[in-house]
Amino acid sequence: MPDASALARAESLIGSIPDYPQPGIVFRDITPLLADAAALRTTIDALIEPFEGRFDVVAGIEARGFLLAGAAAIAAGKGLVPIRKAGKLPRPAATVSYALEYGTAEIEMHDDLPAGTRVLLLDDVLATGGTLEAGRELVARLGAEVVGTAVLLEIDALGGREVLGGDVHAVFHV
Repeated sequence: MPDASALARAESLIGSIPDYPQPGIVFRDITPLLADAAALRTTIDALIEPFEGRFDVVAGIEARGFLLAGAAAIAAGKGLVPIRKAGKLPRPAATVSYALEYGTAEIEMHDDLPAGTRVLLLDDVLATGGTLEAGRELVARLGAEVVGTAVLLEIDALGGREVLGGDVHAVFHV
């Protein structure tokens, strides 16, 4: 596990933007953390450490989950599978619809992931759990297995962990 002081420093780089994208929402800005090489490496190591040796690919959910998943895949020596917003993939894809805190959305994944592939599912923030729950459903629908779910930041008060059955690794909590 990464050093506690390095993790604390990385966490201090996450900003809070009130009333974005709409009034009442506090947006968690991870771009300062992403811009800092040491902080990024520390958080990537913390994201994947509990799952080392147990996954074949890393799946990242659009958009900021892509950034974390790409770095995690390279750090682990594994491949990357993008989970995109609907209509963004050029080949046949499976789709799942889900509810957001402020609307609904659909995500897609190419339907050619080999059955039985062990997937580490990553996203940036766990809020209500809808996006990650949809990601799990999508991976399972394609015959692969989610062996772990991890996020950079969990917003505890929104109850996403309960939606996911408590089975999620979060590096930071607010």
